[in-house]
Amino acid sequence: MKIIYVYIIITFVLLTSHIKAQVDQSEEVAVIEHLGETIPLDLKFVNEKFDTLTLKQIINKPTILSFVYFDCPGLCSPLLDGVGEVIKKTDLKLGQDYQVVTISFNYRDTPDKAKAKKDRFVERYSKGNGDGWIFLTTDSVTIYKITHAAGFITKAVGLDFVHPSAIIAVSPQGMITRYLYGIKFLPIDFKMSIIEANKEQPRTSIQKLMLVCYTYDPENKQFSLDVTKIIGTIIAFFIFVFIIAYLIKPKRKNKIQE
Repeated sequence: MKIIYVYIIITFVLLTSHIKAQVDQSEEVAVIEHLGETIPLDLKFVNEKFDTLTLKQIINKPTILSFVYFDCPGLCSPLLDGVGEVIKKTDLKLGQDYQVVTISFNYRDTPDKAKAKKDRFVERYSKGNGDGWIFLTTDSVTIYKITHAAGFITKAVGLDFVHPSAIIAVSPQGMITRYLYGIKFLPIDFKMSIIEANKEQPRTSIQKLMLVCYTYDPENKQFSLDVTKIIGTIIAFFIFVFIIAYLIKPKRKNKIQE
Protein backbone atom coordinates (compact mmCIF):
# COMPACT_ATOMS: atom_id res chain seq x y z
CA MET A 1 0.00 0.00 0.00
CA LYS A 2 2.84 2.40 0.84
CA ILE A 3 4.38 1.70 -2.57
CA ILE A 4 1.13 2.82 -4.23
CA TYR A 5 1.16 6.04 -2.20
CA VAL A 6 4.76 6.76 -3.18
CA TYR A 7 4.01 6.04 -6.85
CA ILE A 8 1.01 8.40 -6.85
CA ILE A 9 2.93 11.18 -5.12
CA ILE A 10 5.88 10.87 -7.53
CA THR A 11 3.48 10.99 -10.50
CA PHE A 12 1.79 14.09 -9.07
CA VAL A 13 5.10 15.88 -8.48
CA LEU A 14 6.36 15.09 -11.99
CA LEU A 15 3.13 16.24 -13.58
CA THR A 16 2.91 19.49 -11.65
CA SER A 17 6.57 20.17 -12.45
CA HIS A 18 5.75 19.74 -16.13
CA ILE A 19 2.80 22.10 -15.81
CA LYS A 20 4.96 24.69 -14.05
CA ALA A 21 7.43 24.46 -16.91
CA GLN A 22 4.56 25.01 -19.38
CA VAL A 23 3.24 28.01 -17.48
CA ASP A 24 6.59 29.66 -16.81
CA GLN A 25 9.10 28.47 -19.37
CA SER A 26 11.83 30.66 -17.92
CA GLU A 27 12.16 31.52 -14.25
CA GLU A 28 14.29 34.48 -15.36
CA VAL A 29 11.27 36.13 -17.01
CA ALA A 30 8.42 37.11 -14.72
CA VAL A 31 6.45 39.79 -12.94
CA ILE A 32 7.18 39.61 -9.23
CA GLU A 33 4.68 41.81 -7.47
CA HIS A 34 6.15 44.33 -5.02
CA LEU A 35 2.88 45.83 -3.83
CA GLY A 36 3.31 48.47 -1.17
CA GLU A 37 7.00 48.94 -1.93
CA THR A 38 8.51 52.17 -3.22
CA ILE A 39 10.53 52.40 -6.42
CA PRO A 40 13.87 54.30 -6.19
CA LEU A 41 12.99 57.87 -7.10
CA ASP A 42 16.59 59.06 -7.30
CA LEU A 43 17.26 57.13 -10.54
CA LYS A 44 18.07 59.31 -13.56
CA PHE A 45 16.55 59.03 -17.03
CA VAL A 46 16.60 60.95 -20.30
CA ASN A 47 13.20 61.80 -21.76
CA GLU A 48 12.16 62.24 -25.40
CA LYS A 49 13.09 65.94 -25.13
CA PHE A 50 16.68 65.02 -24.15
CA ASP A 51 16.16 66.31 -20.58
CA THR A 52 17.89 64.37 -17.80
CA LEU A 53 15.50 63.93 -14.88
CA THR A 54 15.08 61.81 -11.78
CA LEU A 55 11.92 59.81 -11.19
CA LYS A 56 11.20 62.12 -8.27
CA GLN A 57 11.03 65.03 -10.72
CA ILE A 58 8.82 63.05 -13.09
CA ILE A 59 6.41 61.24 -10.79
CA ASN A 60 4.27 63.93 -9.18
CA LYS A 61 0.83 62.37 -9.70
CA PRO A 62 -0.65 58.87 -10.05
CA THR A 63 1.48 57.19 -12.69
CA ILE A 64 1.10 54.17 -14.95
CA LEU A 65 4.48 52.59 -15.65
CA SER A 66 5.01 50.53 -18.79
CA PHE A 67 8.27 48.77 -19.66
CA VAL A 68 9.07 48.18 -23.35
CA TYR A 69 11.93 48.37 -25.80
CA PHE A 70 11.50 50.36 -28.96
CA ASP A 71 12.58 47.75 -31.56
CA CYS A 72 10.46 44.99 -30.01
CA PRO A 73 8.93 42.70 -32.69
CA GLY A 74 6.34 41.21 -30.32
CA LEU A 75 4.45 42.41 -27.24
CA CYS A 76 5.61 46.00 -26.81
CA SER A 77 3.67 47.75 -29.57
CA PRO A 78 0.43 45.85 -28.80
CA LEU A 79 0.95 46.77 -25.13
CA LEU A 80 1.30 50.46 -25.97
CA ASP A 81 -1.74 50.22 -28.24
CA GLY A 82 -3.63 48.71 -25.30
CA VAL A 83 -2.54 51.57 -23.04
CA GLY A 84 -3.51 54.09 -25.70
CA GLU A 85 -6.94 52.55 -26.21
CA VAL A 86 -7.75 52.60 -22.50
CA ILE A 87 -6.54 56.22 -22.28
CA LYS A 88 -9.13 57.10 -24.94
CA LYS A 89 -11.89 55.22 -23.09
CA THR A 90 -11.31 56.45 -19.55
CA ASP A 91 -12.96 59.66 -18.31
CA LEU A 92 -9.87 60.68 -16.34
CA LYS A 93 -7.71 63.35 -17.96
CA LEU A 94 -4.20 62.36 -19.04
CA GLY A 95 -1.61 64.79 -17.70
CA GLN A 96 -3.97 66.17 -15.06
CA ASP A 97 -5.46 63.22 -13.14
CA TYR A 98 -2.61 60.84 -13.98
CA GLN A 99 0.31 60.30 -16.32
CA VAL A 100 1.84 57.41 -18.24
CA VAL A 101 5.60 56.80 -18.12
CA THR A 102 7.05 54.36 -20.63
CA ILE A 103 10.58 53.19 -19.82
CA SER A 104 12.79 51.34 -22.27
CA PHE A 105 14.61 48.36 -20.75
CA ASN A 106 17.08 48.29 -23.66
CA TYR A 107 20.14 50.41 -22.91
CA ARG A 108 20.73 50.74 -26.68
CA ASP A 109 17.55 52.79 -27.08
CA THR A 110 18.12 56.52 -27.45
CA PRO A 111 16.07 59.68 -26.83
CA ASP A 112 15.63 59.92 -30.62
CA LYS A 113 13.98 56.50 -30.64
CA ALA A 114 11.91 57.51 -27.63
CA LYS A 115 10.67 60.59 -29.49
CA ALA A 116 9.82 58.57 -32.60
CA LYS A 117 7.92 56.02 -30.52
CA LYS A 118 6.09 58.75 -28.60
CA ASP A 119 5.10 60.56 -31.80
CA ARG A 120 3.65 57.32 -33.16
CA PHE A 121 1.47 56.51 -30.16
CA VAL A 122 0.72 59.80 -28.45
CA GLU A 123 -0.64 61.46 -31.59
CA ARG A 124 -3.27 58.72 -31.86
CA TYR A 125 -4.21 58.28 -28.21
CA SER A 126 -3.32 61.23 -25.97
CA LYS A 127 -6.46 63.34 -26.56
CA GLY A 128 -4.22 66.36 -27.13
CA ASN A 129 -2.45 65.85 -23.80
CA GLY A 130 0.84 64.47 -25.10
CA ASP A 131 2.87 65.87 -22.21
CA GLY A 132 1.09 63.41 -19.96
CA TRP A 133 2.73 60.42 -21.68
CA ILE A 134 6.49 60.42 -21.12
CA PHE A 135 9.06 58.15 -22.80
CA LEU A 136 12.36 57.48 -21.03
CA THR A 137 15.72 55.88 -21.77
CA THR A 138 18.70 55.23 -19.51
CA ASP A 139 21.83 53.12 -18.95
CA SER A 140 21.95 49.39 -18.19
CA VAL A 141 22.64 49.79 -14.47
CA THR A 142 19.64 52.06 -13.96
CA ILE A 143 17.48 49.74 -16.07
CA TYR A 144 18.41 46.82 -13.80
CA LYS A 145 17.57 48.84 -10.68
CA ILE A 146 14.17 50.09 -11.85
CA THR A 147 12.97 46.83 -13.44
CA HIS A 148 13.93 44.75 -10.41
CA ALA A 149 12.43 47.31 -8.02
CA ALA A 150 9.19 47.09 -9.99
CA GLY A 151 9.43 43.30 -10.28
CA PHE A 152 9.53 43.36 -14.10
CA ILE A 153 12.15 40.75 -14.97
CA THR A 154 13.36 40.39 -18.57
CA LYS A 155 15.93 38.23 -20.34
CA ALA A 156 18.19 39.35 -23.21
CA VAL A 157 18.29 36.99 -26.20
CA GLY A 158 20.72 38.39 -28.74
CA LEU A 159 19.54 41.91 -29.56
CA ASP A 160 16.00 41.12 -28.43
CA PHE A 161 14.38 40.39 -25.08
CA VAL A 162 12.01 37.86 -23.61
CA HIS A 163 9.74 39.77 -21.25
CA PRO A 164 6.33 39.76 -19.55
CA SER A 165 3.43 42.05 -20.41
CA ALA A 166 2.04 44.27 -17.68
CA ILE A 167 1.58 47.86 -16.59
CA ILE A 168 2.16 49.08 -13.05
CA ALA A 169 0.30 51.74 -11.08
CA VAL A 170 2.48 53.92 -8.87
CA SER A 171 1.47 56.59 -6.36
CA PRO A 172 2.81 60.19 -6.47
CA GLN A 173 5.25 59.09 -3.75
CA GLY A 174 6.47 56.13 -5.81
CA MET A 175 4.56 53.33 -4.04
CA ILE A 176 3.55 50.38 -6.23
CA THR A 177 -0.19 49.91 -5.82
CA ARG A 178 -1.36 47.62 -8.61
CA TYR A 179 -0.29 45.44 -11.55
CA LEU A 180 -2.49 45.05 -14.63
CA TYR A 181 -1.55 42.15 -16.90
CA GLY A 182 -1.84 41.51 -20.62
CA ILE A 183 -2.00 43.90 -23.56
CA LYS A 184 -5.60 45.08 -23.26
CA PHE A 185 -7.07 46.74 -20.20
CA LEU A 186 -10.60 47.41 -18.99
CA PRO A 187 -11.34 51.11 -18.43
CA ILE A 188 -12.76 50.37 -14.95
CA ASP A 189 -9.58 48.50 -13.92
CA PHE A 190 -7.42 51.27 -15.33
CA LYS A 191 -9.42 53.99 -13.58
CA MET A 192 -9.50 52.14 -10.25
CA SER A 193 -5.75 51.56 -10.39
CA ILE A 194 -5.22 55.32 -10.75
CA ILE A 195 -7.63 56.13 -7.91
CA GLU A 196 -5.93 53.55 -5.67
CA ALA A 197 -2.51 54.93 -6.57
CA ASN A 198 -3.62 58.41 -5.58
CA LYS A 199 -4.76 57.04 -2.20
CA GLU A 200 -1.70 54.75 -1.86
CA GLN A 201 -3.93 51.66 -1.54
CA PRO A 202 -2.14 48.54 -2.87
CA ARG A 203 -4.50 46.05 -4.53
CA THR A 204 -3.82 42.59 -5.93
CA SER A 205 -5.01 41.59 -9.39
CA ILE A 206 -6.67 38.33 -10.47
CA GLN A 207 -5.39 38.85 -14.03
CA LYS A 208 -2.12 37.16 -13.17
CA LEU A 209 -3.97 33.93 -12.41
CA MET A 210 -5.86 34.18 -15.70
CA LEU A 211 -2.61 34.37 -17.67
CA VAL A 212 -1.81 30.81 -16.56
CA CYS A 213 -4.31 29.62 -19.16
CA TYR A 214 -3.23 31.96 -21.96
CA THR A 215 -0.31 32.18 -24.39
CA TYR A 216 0.64 35.16 -26.54
CA ASP A 217 0.20 34.63 -30.30
CA PRO A 218 2.68 36.94 -32.09
CA GLU A 219 0.99 36.49 -35.49
CA ASN A 220 -2.44 37.65 -34.34
CA LYS A 221 -0.95 39.93 -31.66
CA GLN A 222 -3.27 38.67 -28.92
CA PHE A 223 -3.47 36.19 -26.06
CA SER A 224 -5.18 32.88 -26.84
CA LEU A 225 -6.23 29.93 -24.70
CA ASP A 226 -3.48 27.35 -24.20
CA VAL A 227 -5.29 24.01 -24.15
CA THR A 228 -2.19 22.14 -22.95
CA LYS A 229 -1.93 24.31 -19.84
CA ILE A 230 -5.63 24.01 -19.07
CA ILE A 231 -5.73 20.21 -19.48
CA GLY A 232 -2.53 19.79 -17.47
CA THR A 233 -3.88 21.95 -14.67
CA ILE A 234 -7.18 20.02 -14.57
CA ILE A 235 -5.39 16.66 -14.53
CA ALA A 236 -3.09 17.79 -11.73
CA PHE A 237 -6.09 19.00 -9.72
CA PHE A 238 -7.93 15.69 -10.00
CA ILE A 239 -4.81 13.69 -9.14
CA PHE A 240 -4.38 15.86 -6.05
CA VAL A 241 -8.02 15.29 -5.05
CA PHE A 242 -7.60 11.54 -5.63
CA ILE A 243 -4.51 11.41 -3.40
CA ILE A 244 -6.28 13.24 -0.58
CA ALA A 245 -9.37 11.01 -0.88
CA TYR A 246 -7.23 7.87 -1.02
CA LEU A 247 -5.30 8.85 2.10
CA ILE A 248 -8.40 9.81 4.09
CA LYS A 249 -10.53 6.77 3.16
CA PRO A 250 -8.54 4.15 5.17
CA LYS A 251 -8.72 6.36 8.26
CA ARG A 252 -12.50 6.46 8.01
CA LYS A 253 -12.65 2.67 7.69
CA ASN A 254 -10.48 2.23 10.76
CA LYS A 255 -12.77 4.53 12.75
CA ILE A 256 -15.83 2.51 11.67
CA GLN A 257 -14.13 -0.79 12.64
CA GLU A 258 -13.23 0.60 16.05
